[in-house]
Amino acid sequence: MSDTLAAFTARAAEDPGVVGLVLSGSQVHEGMPTVHSDHDLHVIVGDDTASPLTELNGFRSAHLDLVVIPLAEFRTRGMPGRPDHFARYSYVHAEVLLDRLDGDIARILDEKRSLGADEARAAVDGWLDAYVNQTYRSLKSYRDGHPAMGHLDAAESVPYALEVLFALHRRVRPYNKYLRWELERSPLGERRWGVDRLLPVVERLLADGDPGTQRALFTGIEEAARKAGHGEVLDSWGTDLELLRHP
Repeated sequence: MSDTLAAFTARAAEDPGVVGLVLSGSQVHEGMPTVHSDHDLHVIVGDDTASPLTELNGFRSAHLDLVVIPLAEFRTRGMPGRPDHFARYSYVHAEVLLDRLDGDIARILDEKRSLGADEARAAVDGWLDAYVNQTYRSLKSYRDGHPAMGHLDAAESVPYALEVLFALHRRVRPYNKYLRWELERSPLGERRWGVDRLLPVVERLLADGDPGTQRALFTGIEEAARKAGHGEVLDSWGTDLELLRHP
């Protein structure tokens, strides 16, 4: 723990309005911090208590990046349907530095670390439909002689594909910075989704949108999705899926 973080943590611990401290960001990803890395710290204050630290929400320096939020907001931050759903991954590997609620801060974090069964099923259905749509648009553009637009759609399909693959394993899709880190430490089951095979596919699609690479990726995703019981979403596309399977 850096001197700056230690000093701030000590200050926060003396504030009765603070009920929890949670560290996230690169500091909780082994091997990822650099000389430029600060400490992303969530300061959780009680819903019915006042704290002077609330004025520091959004504070940033070379050493600290602070989010000061009420407990009620912390419970829902990053969860489905929220405008801040993008923040979900920041909690996957987060560490509790202070918990004045008899483990409640840790329990809230645990709910954010992975997708619940119903949440995962809904996520796969939604992202799978979006992925098929984007890939279909891309391959239509290639077919119709618009390769530049096809390339653009192929690049936009990549986030949807990753969302599907991680949701199939009830995992939160990592920020791109941590994609390799996640795949190296916690592979997505089958070898085809390993870091040495999936990342080259992602890089190829971003580089030129190669139709053959798109179809190969779709084949794997279709197989995994059907095996997990998401065939209804795929079948809703009817014969349009043939474009994703054959040139």
